Amino acid sequence: MKCTLYQVDAFTNKLFSGNPAAVIPLKHFFETSLMQKIALENNLSETVFIAPSTNKNADFDIRWFTPEIEIDLCGHATLASAWVLFKLLDFKQPEIKFSSISGILKVSNENDFIVMDFPSWKPERLEDYPTMLSQILGEVEIVGVYQNRDLLVELTNEEAIKNCVPDFSLMKKYIDKMIITAPGRSVDFVSRFFAPGAGIDEDPVTGSAHSQLIPFWSEKLGINKMHALQLSKRGGEIWCEQVSAERVTMSGQCVYYMKGEIEV
Repeated sequence: MKCTLYQVDAFTNKLFSGNPAAVIPLKHFFETSLMQKIALENNLSETVFIAPSTNKNADFDIRWFTPEIEIDLCGHATLASAWVLFKLLDFKQPEIKFSSISGILKVSNENDFIVMDFPSWKPERLEDYPTMLSQILGEVEIVGVYQNRDLLVELTNEEAIKNCVPDFSLMKKYIDKMIITAPGRSVDFVSRFFAPGAGIDEDPVTGSAHSQLIPFWSEKLGINKMHALQLSKRGGEIWCEQVSAERVTMSGQCVYYMKGEIEV
């Protein structure tokens, strides 16, 4: 069986930056085990599969796989999927509705930007967290620790985020997924995202992490619209909005890298 694979760099307007995603449109999903094997073979942070939806309220069903596991929400691969549908596969409507494990995700095409409507996951402050957290992050100064889906660690400033050198072997023993974040110099906030438990030491740009970061910084800064940078080596740029207590939007651009054919 042959199928088409598109590789797209998401949350960037420059090739070889942002977060690369493999987008595989199907008529119907393969067996989960096969999709996981394809994701492992691709060896990108995410391989995303889309197929015409079985949900009458959606256009497409969407599933996301790291090289090791299926995950419940992924921003950059959703952004890349919508870009492929709008720009390459001639989807005519202004909005795509994806049915996912995390509910209906609405994605719209607005000029050069793709805008995603995602759930808002406000993190709550933790008083009881792993005592070796500072050691895991290279003996950094921690301002506060919070959690919704992922552990969110606030550091002092942008330099602390940029210069952080985590011990991934130690992190994997205690923490599945972790965000570090701080106020930005030229943007509202900066972050990095680590997921050694999902087979990804550091993810280049992470939309799902911003489902926590947006409500966190919106409350902290007292504003709804924000501009954010993820400070991985590849780097990524996200425009954010806290729309309501339940929903956030994040906007970004994509760059087309390649189209290929796989046979399974």
